[in-house]
This record gives sequence, structure tokens and C-alpha cells, in this order.
Amino acid sequence: MKKKLINLSGLTGVISLISYALAVIFAPLAYPGYNWMAQAVSDLSAETAPSRLLWNQLAAAYNVCSPVCMMCVSIFVSDKKVSTKLFRLGIYLFAIMNWISAIGYRMFPLTDSGKEISTFQEKMHIVITIAVVLLSISSLTILIVAGFKKNGMKGIGIWASIALAMMLIGAIGKSAVSPDYFGIVERFSVFAAVGFNAVLGAYLFMDSKS
Repeated sequence: MKKKLINLSGLTGVISLISYALAVIFAPLAYPGYNWMAQAVSDLSAETAPSRLLWNQLAAAYNVCSPVCMMCVSIFVSDKKVSTKLFRLGIYLFAIMNWISAIGYRMFPLTDSGKEISTFQEKMHIVITIAVVLLSISSLTILIVAGFKKNGMKGIGIWASIALAMMLIGAIGKSAVSPDYFGIVERFSVFAAVGFNAVLGAYLFMDSKS
């Protein structure tokens, strides 16, 4: 079956995940002394981080493809009236989260990696993070509920459950584990959203409605 352009655009979600994973894995090579087990991913893209250039190069596709993928998914579910209104609301909120993340973190990157939050720019970075987390949790919860309802998309409901569980592991783990392992649990949270974006992109590419 020939794929339409809107379906092909779903591949941007997979490209986004690959780009982000490459940045997380290889950007530390340009950051002497970076400890991935203890430090946050955002430290790699801080303004004064030696890895900032490499991060921007590797994550370039992620920065563009992530919101583009969710915009295309939103257009598709809206035009096709996929599943229920509640389901579509969850998709729209997740798309808004992606746009806030894409724009907000570019506008307000961390000034210095691994230092105390003090400047306006750094405080705005935290505000953006809070907005992203709240929208992520809200949208995933809605998609879980909608996915398991009658006429819902159970497959996406299951994936949303996995993504939400990863986020909660990250959120709870940050305060439960030693600071020496902060970076490990933090990565559960950041990959949850990027990974779920890729899942939605794959569904769009396959034009799956079940």
C-alpha cells in the first residue's frame, strides 16, 4: 500500500529518537570529566559546556523532527477523527509539550553545567522543565485512560503506560538514589518522552488505528 506524505512524516519521530540517543551517547566525549551516571543530560548542552557544539550537531535532527512528528500526528488524528475526543486531547497535549520543549530549551539553556540555579535564564529553564513534565504526565495519563476505553487504541495505551512508568522512575529515583546515580534515573525520564514520540511516529507511518 502506497504511503501518503502524512504517513511518511511519522518517520521523523524515529529519526528524532536516533538523533537524541546519538547526542546523549557521544556528546560526553567532548566533555572531559563528564560523569553520565551522576550528571544530567542537560549539562551536555549548557552554554559553557565544552560538549555544547557536538551536542547541537548530533541533536539537530531531534530539535526539528520531534515537534514536526507530533504536529503531523495531531493533524492526522484530527482529520481522521481517530479514536475518541479524549484520546485526541491527549495527543494534542503531548504535541504542545514537544513544542514547549523545542522552543523553551533553546531560549533558556542552562548557563553552566552542574552549578546551582541562580540566574533568570536558569530559573526559566526550570520553569520550562516543570511545564514539560506536567504536560507529559497529563497527556500520557489521558492516553492511558482513553486507550483502554471502548473504541480506544489499546496499543498506544500500553506504550503510554510504559512511558509514564519510566517518567515516574526518573522522578522518584532522583530523590531516592544517591547523587552519584542521579544521571541514570534522570535518563529514564528524558527517554520516556522521546521514545513515546517515536512510537506515535511509527503508528502514523503504519497508519494503524487499532
